[in-house]
Amino acid sequence: MHPRGFRDELVSAAQWVAEYLEQLPSGPVTRPLPAALRERLRAGGMSEQGGDLFGVLDFAEESLAPYPTGNGHPAFFAWINSPPAPAGVIAELLATAINATCGMGEHALMDLERGVISDLARLAGLADSTGGVLTSGGSMANLLCLAAARHWFLAERGAEDGPEYDAAQSRLVAYCGEQTHMSVAKACAVIGIPRSRLRVIATTAERCMDVPALAEAIRADLEAGLLPFCVVSNLGSTPTGAVDIPEPITAVCRANGMWHHADGAWGGLGARVPRWADAFRGIAEIDSLTVDPHKTLSVPVGCGAALVTDPGRLRAAFGVRASYLEGNENLPWMSEYTFELTRPGTRALALWATLHQLGRAGVTNLLEHYDRMAAYLRERVEQHPRLRLLPCGPLPVVCFQVRDIDSHADLAAAVQARGRAYLATVDYDGETVLRACICNHRTGTAHIDTLIDEIISLAEEFDQTATSRG
Repeated sequence: MHPRGFRDELVSAAQWVAEYLEQLPSGPVTRPLPAALRERLRAGGMSEQGGDLFGVLDFAEESLAPYPTGNGHPAFFAWINSPPAPAGVIAELLATAINATCGMGEHALMDLERGVISDLARLAGLADSTGGVLTSGGSMANLLCLAAARHWFLAERGAEDGPEYDAAQSRLVAYCGEQTHMSVAKACAVIGIPRSRLRVIATTAERCMDVPALAEAIRADLEAGLLPFCVVSNLGSTPTGAVDIPEPITAVCRANGMWHHADGAWGGLGARVPRWADAFRGIAEIDSLTVDPHKTLSVPVGCGAALVTDPGRLRAAFGVRASYLEGNENLPWMSEYTFELTRPGTRALALWATLHQLGRAGVTNLLEHYDRMAAYLRERVEQHPRLRLLPCGPLPVVCFQVRDIDSHADLAAAVQARGRAYLATVDYDGETVLRACICNHRTGTAHIDTLIDEIISLAEEFDQTATSRG
């Protein structure tokens, strides 16, 4: 197409993006997708001759933007999905235009990825030796780290291949807590560890992994002739924000020749918050860490990180080469540390831009903002006689109940349908309760007040309906 037309459409798109993000807080959190539109989107229907470029913006404005997940809105409290950082939005456009793959070749974006990985490791408080790769998210990062753990464990025993591999692989056992993210079970399945050999360890009253129970489970498996190879701890569980203190778990791993992987997709940078810091004691000694900048730092979706204190272990697991892809042996390509060969450069530039805008102090301030808003929500819950606050971990997630309500699931659905606020439910000791998390830099006390008002207002409507039926 003509360069002038392309430039005009880019300008129009940029103006639309700025206006969309500016106006987002004044609209509903989310809207139901009309059935007719849903069918049209699913049907496909590419035309024979194609259409004009300006139709892309029209399509996004009319068919996609009005029906979001809701995570861009400051009154969205349902899941750990952040809004896009402005710096990340700009960086994604720039990186898309450059269009380099961060899997092969030597170019600036690949070195930029190496740099932001180092920055993340320092922010998390990991050992200076730490390296790794950016990923699509926490699920892929957990998979890479568990695969590296398995390869390292088998290599230490000379069981990387052949009959020795077959004998060892069938006896490998991994361990995790009751609140572990579902991606851990998926990752284990991919690397050949069935559910029957993923031990789920009970948690304490604080919803942290019971370390004595972990040590006992490992002892029993060793006596049974099995091979415990890895423990996956939580640095911020999704249901309640609980944190497994790394130090005692690492001690158990070292005593048994095992790998300690910490899933910190949400809370991996939490050591920077003074009020949370004690829960992250010993983080520098773990073997690997998952962090999701698209959660904690609002980098646009599609940016996770697998951080390994000895990055050579990642390369040992994934460093397969082809004759047409010969990189520098002294500076290996990033594809040698991951499953992917074609990898978008958008992750590196969007993360760099966000970190550049925030600085180290800004990262801490952002996390402390989440903490303050969660504290305010807990205070509002405790102050209201109709609400009951439930114990959770230190991270900014709040679980609570409405007294004398038949169904918290129905109540949450009603709040979502009204569109002024959005929260979810979670299983809490066998009961379905309300759950709200804070991960939006634009969320303020007014949005939390709206959430509480919506819950109480709808609870009263439920009361009236039950009375009229009675």
